[in-house]
Amino acid sequence: MARTALVTVAVLVLLLGLLWIFQRRLIYLPDGTRVPPAGQVIPGAHDVSFTTGDGLTLRAWYVPGDHDVTVLVAGGNAGNRLHRAPLARALAARGLPVLLMDYRGYGGNPGTPTEEGLRLDALAARAFLGDARVVYFGESLGAGVVTRLARERRPAGLVLRSPFTDLAAAGQEAYPFLPVRALLRDRFPVAEHIAGVRAPVVVVYGTADTIVPPRLSRAVADAAAGDVRTVEVPGAGHNDLALLSGQELIGAVVDLAGQVRRR
Repeated sequence: MARTALVTVAVLVLLLGLLWIFQRRLIYLPDGTRVPPAGQVIPGAHDVSFTTGDGLTLRAWYVPGDHDVTVLVAGGNAGNRLHRAPLARALAARGLPVLLMDYRGYGGNPGTPTEEGLRLDALAARAFLGDARVVYFGESLGAGVVTRLARERRPAGLVLRSPFTDLAAAGQEAYPFLPVRALLRDRFPVAEHIAGVRAPVVVVYGTADTIVPPRLSRAVADAAAGDVRTVEVPGAGHNDLALLSGQELIGAVVDLAGQVRRR
């Protein structure tokens, strides 16, 4: 009996060790496929690139517009900029310029994603936009990226789509049987960072989201320091089109850009 218990403990320790080593493969799910030229996907869009602080050259798409407020889009943990093209098209149709960034390791970009690496990627994307007034848009994991960016480069406004309070809270939903908080190397403490952001914030979430439960997104809104608005999309799940290019989502971004423009 004692031998069986020892074997069980040894197997558990081995599994936890493997999770520690390979956890980023569970967190980051990049589509590294090279994407087509921007103009083939979004009329008028351009292929652009910028260099990160650690020397990586990242490709992105820029969609010009008539509005003087630009939207910087940081995606979630999966896919690449091609999958966010409907969002960019919908915003551009409302006159908003859009920069669709891709992280290191995504969309044909070099490098391997980590929390610190994504921070550098976002800083480089923001630097590319120069003196423009910029609304940061972060989708799920991207909410962690842009909220940290907002602490270093103040945005004109911040839109967080399906944000979690921190990555451990979201991970615990997916793996309730594991000590996620103790194991995680990348943290993305959204609620902690947003408490220090001095810009108008909009939090958008779906009521049927089972990946990032609505209560986590509402908790992020509660942690915001200043002007914050929540937009609830009834019946929408985490990966539904309503949370990619739906009327409520696009309207929230356009309204925030208009608020910024009037300031």
